[in-house]
Amino acid sequence: MDMRDIQVFRAVMRAGTTSKAAALLNVSQPAISQSIRKLEASSELRLFERTRGRLVPTQEALALIVEVDRCFAGFEMIEHRIRSLRSFGLGRLAIASFPALGIGFMPRAIAAFGLAERRVQMSFQIMSSREVYQQVSAGQLDFGLMADELAVSGLEHSQFMSVPGVIVMNDRHPLAGKPLITADDLLEHPFIALNPEDASRRRLEQELIQQGKVLRPILETPYSNSVCEFALRGVGMGMVHPILALDYVTRGLRLKPMEVAAHFTALLVFRPGVPMSENAKELLRVMRIQMESDMNALRQVLYQKPSAF
Repeated sequence: MDMRDIQVFRAVMRAGTTSKAAALLNVSQPAISQSIRKLEASSELRLFERTRGRLVPTQEALALIVEVDRCFAGFEMIEHRIRSLRSFGLGRLAIASFPALGIGFMPRAIAAFGLAERRVQMSFQIMSSREVYQQVSAGQLDFGLMADELAVSGLEHSQFMSVPGVIVMNDRHPLAGKPLITADDLLEHPFIALNPEDASRRRLEQELIQQGKVLRPILETPYSNSVCEFALRGVGMGMVHPILALDYVTRGLRLKPMEVAAHFTALLVFRPGVPMSENAKELLRVMRIQMESDMNALRQVLYQKPSAF
């Protein structure tokens, strides 16, 4: 089986016609048709139906293109890496974070890191914790930040931060003037909850169950920023990641500590046996400094003074 024929097959599937595939690969249309026939002969599969001069993909072709695309995605990543090395040498970082730390915290940390001054090119992605785990496992990231809701077998990991959740509400909420939110408060007012699989929500529910209380949310949503947006619009109050909630204070969101302890924990994950670059190490140092700064800002918001949190 010739790799060139596989490339032609992919071009036909992407372009839709042999003429467009020929233009895409800068070859003649007969050459495209010949490669398709060769691939069908070598694979002993009928990949296209010939209908009025057109190639219509069979079910076998549709199944094959999934694997072909996965293969070519790897090649394209290698090509991208080669171009990056030509342009920037080793000065490239690929990082991803789950949304709670990716939306506000990581942009602050990356800005403090100073990409231009260090001549570092970065790819930064916000994705689910599961996707972070998969991308790090596949070697596509230098490191990632994820919540502790998934097992991290096969990866090196350490706790990056763990902090109690806070209750958020708008300034017109009946509890807006209350300094501490109790367990009973959570049951007596409309509550916006993170999805049931969220580790922090499970911790909150376990704490309430021990007190003989059951959380009955009016709304469920997967991300802390969604809870904040709903709270701002008066849908209810909810428990969120406090570092993300900081970005909403200037928009009028009220942050309140809880008497019920339910922590949000973030894990730093990276591949075992792969040395971390100096740029990655320096970014991690800056991230830790930024986290301390954010925690100080959070103490000011919650307690109007720097106190233990």
